[in-house]
Amino acid sequence: MTIHPFGDASAKGISHDFGLKFAGMMRIKHVLYMSTICLMATQMKSLHSLLLFLLAGLCPIFFPTMADEITVYSHRHYPSDDVLFEKFTEQTGIRVRVVKAGADELIERLRAEGDNTRADVLITADAGRLHIAKTAGLLLPLESEILTESIPEPYRDPDNTWFGFTLRARVMIYAKDRVQAGELTTYEDLANRKWRGRLLARSSSHIYNQSLLASMIAAHGEAEALAWARAVRGNLARAPQGSDRDQMRAVARGLADVAIVNTYYLGLMHNSPDPQDRELAGRLAVHFPNQEDRGIHVNVSGGGVIKASRRPEQAQKFLEFLVSEEAQKTFPLTTSEFPVVEGIELSDLQKSWGAFKADTLNLGKLGDLNVTAVRLFNMSGWE
Repeated sequence: MTIHPFGDASAKGISHDFGLKFAGMMRIKHVLYMSTICLMATQMKSLHSLLLFLLAGLCPIFFPTMADEITVYSHRHYPSDDVLFEKFTEQTGIRVRVVKAGADELIERLRAEGDNTRADVLITADAGRLHIAKTAGLLLPLESEILTESIPEPYRDPDNTWFGFTLRARVMIYAKDRVQAGELTTYEDLANRKWRGRLLARSSSHIYNQSLLASMIAAHGEAEALAWARAVRGNLARAPQGSDRDQMRAVARGLADVAIVNTYYLGLMHNSPDPQDRELAGRLAVHFPNQEDRGIHVNVSGGGVIKASRRPEQAQKFLEFLVSEEAQKTFPLTTSEFPVVEGIELSDLQKSWGAFKADTLNLGKLGDLNVTAVRLFNMSGWE
């Protein structure tokens, strides 16, 4: 079951009508329940009899026990996730109730709800937001051999409050017919004037770019990272606008030659129901930068158990399921994300992009440097 508590649910691909129908059903059940209790109370001669009646099982009929359901606050928006969650329910008997919204909205909601929250798990699409949730004291440290042994150290919190379950590589996508072999090398080289008017990237307000700049700060320090951001902004063919897919569409149509994007968006375009998107994707190729030094910048989709969760054991089982072989095999085939667990087979499309070396920087560092990255972006003039 998916509920969207913020604004127009239909705009985010969530069934608003279903949510309303479910809420109406619950109200009807509540009325029937209260009416039944009142009726029985008039027929019973003591409070003791009424309590025995309740214990006999009427409450569980109308209100299932909380132990067999967890509530997940999720920034992810893929139908394949819902299918995966249903498999978790089949295996464990634990139902998954999903509330979808932007990561910042969910974190603010958790702050406001405090100990009264009904949430058990927070899922976001990047390590930076998970770090924010951790520093706000919203996440519970876990002791799980499954999580710590399955997930490489760079992709989980050193204090075990959050864990990545998919990898997202932020790379360069280029036009096959306009970029020559060897032209693309490193992130740093994108500051070269030879790329003037040939680059595209989305807004600096997006966490994906903030985390990329945070990785540059970690590698080179603030001064060089600022100079890089300023130079790359000067090389953009237009002011930052739109999504990663918008950047790739523009490159495919000839507005620029190279875009800074996450690879999984190219996978989604290749598998799109829109034939035009599939055709545009066929014009593009992937370059993995910095293969001779630190490796490509990666981020994660990941999650953590809410500190105020009323079902922490069930919530931990849910996170452990997401790094199971069954779940990890699903992500390459459905969302074109890379599995975080080593040894999982990639999709044929991902294999066609080639192998790569990833930066081993612990992603918690991206959260530590997020405020600095935002400040440097503002100084650079990158909108």
